[in-house]
Amino acid sequence: MPIEPPASPWSFGDPRRFDARDDLVGVGADLEPGTLLSAYRQGLFPMPSGHAGDPMYWFCPVERGVLPLDGLHVSRSLRRSVRTFETRVDTAFEQVLDACADPRRPSGWIDDDIREAYLCLHDLGWAHSVETWHEGRLVGGLYGVATGGLFAGESMFHHETDASKVALVALVGLLDDEHAADRLLDVQWSTAHLASLGVVEIERAEYLRRLAVAVALPLPKVFSDA
Repeated sequence: MPIEPPASPWSFGDPRRFDARDDLVGVGADLEPGTLLSAYRQGLFPMPSGHAGDPMYWFCPVERGVLPLDGLHVSRSLRRSVRTFETRVDTAFEQVLDACADPRRPSGWIDDDIREAYLCLHDLGWAHSVETWHEGRLVGGLYGVATGGLFAGESMFHHETDASKVALVALVGLLDDEHAADRLLDVQWSTAHLASLGVVEIERAEYLRRLAVAVALPLPKVFSDA
């Protein structure tokens, strides 16, 4: 079972009072495990500004990207890829994180502080990776934070075609249990690529309503046994 860390001394305020026009809702605080879990449970997530020495930025998007568990689009070619690759959970979390943080990737945002924070969350049993393997090599995957019925996806990567998509298919399967109707798979912001896989946008107020239900659920068995 995950280990609950000490409570955060920081308060993000009432999410219902956030500026309805701005995704950025907070600046500062820290990346201690208690702070991160408190943020996710209230609908926030951190992201560095990109400038050395700046405080951490905290976001709660006005339009939130979520993937309905019954809405994943699996093409015929992706079905073939699912049969080609092997998927595993939490056997290479650090490698997945580092692949997502590769500075050669465009729009890279995972800095050393973020890396250390999520390694710590993983050690405590809250951050998880879903990995795609081919012939014994790690070729794709994703990582995120699981608390109750929320899985907050952070980043994904691939070194072979469809490898990250196969990890997403596997994740949806892991979340598809008796509580699936109320579980929440959060991807932060939607993109054209994510929309092609079934990601939709919902308004902040609706996201927060669903979040309150989701975080009260038990963890999926695969993550509670981690």
